[in-house]
Amino acid sequence: MSVILGIDIGGSGIKGAPVDTRTGKLMAERRRIPTPEGAAPDAIRAVVTELVQHFGLDGPVGVTFPGIVQRGHTLSAANVHPDWVGLNADALFTEATGHEVHLINDADAAGLAEARFGAGQGEDGTVLVLTFGTGIGSALIHRGTLIPNTELGHLWLRDKHAETWASDRARERDDLNWKQWSKRACTYLQHLELLFSPDLFIIGGGISKKAEKWQGHLKLDRSRVVPARLLNEAGIIGAAMMAAGTAPDLDAAPSETAPSEDAPKPAKARPARKAPARPRKA
Repeated sequence: MSVILGIDIGGSGIKGAPVDTRTGKLMAERRRIPTPEGAAPDAIRAVVTELVQHFGLDGPVGVTFPGIVQRGHTLSAANVHPDWVGLNADALFTEATGHEVHLINDADAAGLAEARFGAGQGEDGTVLVLTFGTGIGSALIHRGTLIPNTELGHLWLRDKHAETWASDRARERDDLNWKQWSKRACTYLQHLELLFSPDLFIIGGGISKKAEKWQGHLKLDRSRVVPARLLNEAGIIGAAMMAAGTAPDLDAAPSETAPSEDAPKPAKARPARKAPARPRKA
């Protein structure tokens, strides 16, 4: 089965569409439902169920979540209800929808999609996808293998928390023009370049639609920087890839994963990490 339903849970909207996971193309018009206020598990469950029923597809469903996901459990809740912490969300959605549901971090899903079908297609090396929005999401991919739950938006740059200082929300909050914001973002990217030496940075999130305003200002010594290509479809596509088994099955233990021959090898899930309690020197 190659056409799989992908659902992307966002801060303002929950979006879904069937995806041909062989090509990364949406097979029907995307449907969007506003995210319920407070984003509590029961309310989100109802919206996910509505989207599943709307499209009426058989088979598994991929769902993104804006937080740490480890073996189907949600382990952080920065921008959603705290009841998500420690919840077996795979089981919650599977029981509600009657479909086998596979959960993945939202930035990880966007990263997988961009690496396979978007701006990172054909890149044989290390790709670091960053989504700038309410916070900063990250996906680290090496030769097709995802290192899950990197949460690099929570790094400290001397006395500054990265996503609080350099996200798109920070740009709006501090009334920065694009050149001013790009200076902050460049400082952050330079720090990541020092730590990870990626061949390619892919810049996603809401700002990817305005690449002409910032792309000329983001210059690094070694790494290339490009805007994301899949825009708001990336999370949906990556979620469907996860459910189809064309991405590392982060829900299962490594011995339970059986991807196709051309799929990337599974990555072991890492223990959840919390943002540091106090600033650390860069």
